Order: sequence, then structure tokens, then C-alpha cells
Amino acid sequence: MANAPSSSSPVIRDIIAARVSRREMLKGSLASGALIAGGSFVGSLFAGETHAAAALSTLGFPELKRVYDKTHAAAEGYETTIVARWGDALATGLPEFDGNKAAAEEQEKRFGYNCDFIAFMPLPKGTVNSDHGLLCVNNEYISPNVMFPGMTEDDAGKTMNKEQVDLGMAAMGHSIVEVMLKDGKWAIVEDSPLNRRITATTEMTLSGPAAGHALMKTSADATGAKVFGTSYNCSGGFTPWGTVLTCEEGVSDIFGGDPKKAPISDILARYAFDGSDIYGRARFHDRFDLDKEPNEANRFDWVVEIDPYDPQSTPVKRTALGRMSHEASTVVVNKDGRIVVYMGDDDYFEYIYRFVSSKAHDPANPASGKDLLDDGVLSVARFDADGTMIWLPLVHGQGKLTAENGFADQAEVLLKTRFAADALGATPMDRPEDIETNPVTGRVYAVMTKNKKRDQSKVNPANTRPENLWGHIVELIPPGGRGTEADHTAEKYQWDLFVLCGNPKEAAVGATFHPDTSDNGWFVCPDNITFDPAGRLWVATDGANDFDLPDGVYGVDTEGAARGLPKLLFTCPHGAEATGPCFTPDGTTLFLSVQHPAEDAETLDKAATLWPDFTDGQPPRPSVVAIRRKDGQPVGA
Repeated sequence: MANAPSSSSPVIRDIIAARVSRREMLKGSLASGALIAGGSFVGSLFAGETHAAAALSTLGFPELKRVYDKTHAAAEGYETTIVARWGDALATGLPEFDGNKAAAEEQEKRFGYNCDFIAFMPLPKGTVNSDHGLLCVNNEYISPNVMFPGMTEDDAGKTMNKEQVDLGMAAMGHSIVEVMLKDGKWAIVEDSPLNRRITATTEMTLSGPAAGHALMKTSADATGAKVFGTSYNCSGGFTPWGTVLTCEEGVSDIFGGDPKKAPISDILARYAFDGSDIYGRARFHDRFDLDKEPNEANRFDWVVEIDPYDPQSTPVKRTALGRMSHEASTVVVNKDGRIVVYMGDDDYFEYIYRFVSSKAHDPANPASGKDLLDDGVLSVARFDADGTMIWLPLVHGQGKLTAENGFADQAEVLLKTRFAADALGATPMDRPEDIETNPVTGRVYAVMTKNKKRDQSKVNPANTRPENLWGHIVELIPPGGRGTEADHTAEKYQWDLFVLCGNPKEAAVGATFHPDTSDNGWFVCPDNITFDPAGRLWVATDGANDFDLPDGVYGVDTEGAARGLPKLLFTCPHGAEATGPCFTPDGTTLFLSVQHPAEDAETLDKAATLWPDFTDGQPPRPSVVAIRRKDGQPVGA
């Protein structure tokens, strides 16, 4: 990981000590917690009190009791279906999948590994159909220690043979799968012409200010406008014109060579390139060797736009959205028609970003969205102790973003997004993950998954706990009103701490969930979030395993007497995380990625689960799960 950036953001412990949480609870009349000297939160102020909030929760399901074993579990009244597993055929004529005989060429026609972000894109295009559509699923990375017999995580980069390396490249990226709901069960349409894999060898174009820049050119591409492949696809988003945005999140460890000897060593260091090559790519493919092609690294860590409805379309890396370890690219259509994209940079002490398009989207003309993401202003967030948040524009020539400070032009500002954010004094955060907008209130929720590296001297108004092992969620409040009246293009927002995660019974943790939170309801390490059509927040976690707890999915009210009260709906099998939650338009299906089951095993023969097939001799298979109420009503209602 990159070292903590040098930032001009002040360390204001004395100000933090005086700040009281502004978030409202229990019908908006009571604060949820208070700060004490040094920046730590006291546990619930309502300890020992009782409230009727649990009964007022809009989440109508009986809460699941935590289950952490070899399989998954869902709340009473809910049923689950495995929709797509690693290796499932996306074309007819393929043999039955055998995890011990998987090959790269065939993997290009099969569902990818370690599924993450999910977008449900209705069919036909332009409808709100909820029983037929495309699942667009990121395949973030591979887990060699539970893919290949005898392989450990530490030795994979040095010992994987070329077939295994190429299989890994083919298993990462993105999967597009047509699915249909029949008799309450979702299934893949295997022979669909829309089924498609986007992998490390898929041809893509580069667009926006950084396309064609000298730092983007390689021996294989003198134009600096074409690149092959995408990797480490984590979260994402989708656009009103029917495309999907997939985020490249930190490709540094798939490159070999010595970054310190490269002519762009400063850039490589800031983006955490250390030559580790954990999947062995550089041993067989020169473009992943920094000694031979240092600029190839600059062609990753972007947002990639894909048209899932056109299998012949070429994906585009949109450089105007900045270069970082992208976590989320959540699109909002502002009330004036301009497109806003919220993004997090998922690393220790990194930042929250927003892009605002220069032009408006015309819903009557879908083609108007074609290049909207190439022209606009990227900004980074600064959180102030008085509860205001300022968006700082990353525009060449403004403030410190000049040639004298290492930014020759706007292309370099975007290629060096992290440097630019450092220069403007943005607020370093506790690993910003997903950022989503509540469709009912218009408020924006940003997830900080954790930051074990923050010490007492580095606490700030929005990141109040040193050695934050539990994570928290920040609420951003645009001006202008509720819902579609909110102005997502404004320079100044208000902000608050929605919840601080952890066990509320441990005072030293300083968790600030609603006081009626049950022993099963509190959570740690929030990762991906989504909202259902009613405006309820759903949180998927990644890291509970470190506390000997299952990762899972929790529903949370964001308004009213039950604000900040979570309820557990689903738990993952051993070693897996829950990620990519996504609803159908009618809210009756919640799709969820169950990523890296049994990954915590040293080797495959020691795997604690062979989920979801439980077939002896076969590896576990990351999968997409569909969660539905047995009576067909909306999830959570």
C-alpha cells in the first residue's frame, strides 16, 4: 500500500474534541454520541435506556442470528438461489466445468472468478423490467491458494506456470450474463448472444484528457490511445444511457520489475507499485514488466465504460474521471441534467472524489451520453470541523496545480490524481470504499472500511478513531432539498458521521449504532452499499472474518426513529465476503456477490468450505446469489 500522503489538511485534535455529532436520531431529537478529548467516541449515550425504535423499523424481516460455517444463511421467510458461479458456461457446447482442468481459452467463455460489483440492466433496454435482464459483474482478482492444489498465496507469483497465469488473466475482468426469473428462480440464459467476458486481453480505447499523452504511450501503442484489458475490477456504476462503469482498483501488484529504476518512479511509488507481481504475469508477458514497459502501468487504475447491450462494442477507459484505486463510480443525474459521478480511492489515507460533466444528458436522445464522461471537472473532498464539506476542483492552472509544481497540463493532473489531491489539502480518509446516493432523500453515503494505520496524531473531523479496525459511514448532504431537488454540483455540502462501526458493548471501540441494535445487528468493515427503492440502506461487509464473525448483508434505516438501526439479513460462508449488492427495479430481488470463499485457507486441501457445490476434489466457487422473499414481496419490507 502507498504511504500516507503529505497533506496540508490540519490535524485539529482540540477542535475534534469539541465537536459533537450532528446526526439526528430518535425522531431527530437526540444525538447519537459525543466526542471526548483526543477524538474518541464514547459508546452509546443511551446505554441502559429502552426505546420503541426497533418496533418502528421499516425493515420487516425477523433478524437472522449470526451463522458462520461452511454455507450461507438468510433470514426466515427468505430463499436464495445460486445464479452464476465461477466457471459457469456463457456459451453452448462447453463441457461440464471441472475446476481442476480449467484452461485460459475456455475461461474466456465462462463466468469469471471472485465476483464483486453487480449491475442489473433490464431487458429490453430502456425498460424497468425486473424479471429479465443482464447481470454485469466485476471479477476482481483470483485466489490461487484455493484454485490450484498445493499452491499457497505467497508462492503463486513465482510458481504459477504460464497456463495458470493465463487462466488467471482470463478469469479476471468483467462478466455479462443474460438472466431470467422463472417460477421464482433466477438462471443464466446460456445461449444468449449478449453473454460476454471482458478480460486482460480485451481491446479498449483511452479517451479524455490523458488519452494520447506521452506517459500513456508504449512500444505496442505509439498513439497512447489503445490498451488491452482491465484487471482488479472492484465496484462500479451504471449510466442513464445504458452503459456500465467498472472500476479498476489498484493494479500495482500484477506488475513485476523494479519501479525504483523506472523513469516514472515517483508516480509508481505514489500508486504503490512495488514489483511484487503476485500472479506471475511479468514472467510471461513483457507489458507487465516495469523494466520493459513502465508506461503500461499508467494505462490502468481508470474507470472503464462498457455497453452491455452491444457485444461488439469496444470498452472505453474514461480518463477525465481520474486515476486512483477506484471504488465506486456512482452516477447521479443532477436536477439540471448534468451527470455527477461519486468515487472513492480505496487505500489508506486516500480521498473521496466527484466528477461533474460539462454538458447535460438528454434522456430523449440516448446518444447524448456517448462522450459526456470525457468533459467535466473532477474534484476532491475536504471535510471541515464545522460540518461543511468543500469540493476542491482538480483543474490545471488553478492553485498549486501548475507546471512549476509538476503538472504540465490537465492530462498530468489526471494521471497524477493522488498528487493533485495532496497538493490541494484534501482530507485523508480511512480507505474510502463504496459511495451511493439515497433515491428518496438525495443524501450521499460514503463508506470507510477501516484504517489500522491511522494513529492519534492523524485523526481528523471525518476520521475520528486511531487504529480504526471497524470502519464507519459518512453522510454527505448536498444543498437544495430532498430527492431530485438536491444539488449534487454544489461546491459546499454539509456532512455528518452516520455510524461508527464495531461492537457497541465494547466502550473502547466507540461504536455509534442506534441503541436498540441487537447482538446480531452490529457490523464491522462496511464495504459495498446500495439502496432499495424505498430508500433503505443495505450494507455488505468485508473483514468480519478478522473478528471470527461472518461477513454479510445488513439493512439500515436512514431516517426516523430507527435511523442507524441495522438488521442482519444474510451471512456468507467461511472465508468469504459479501459484496456488490444490487436490486431489481421493483426491489423484489437482491443480487449479491459472495467473493473468495475459503480464501483464508493456506492451501486448497485445508479449505474450510467447498461452497457452493460441496463437491469433493473440486475447489470452492465464488458466486452471485439472488435473495428473494418467499412470498415475492420486496426485500426488506
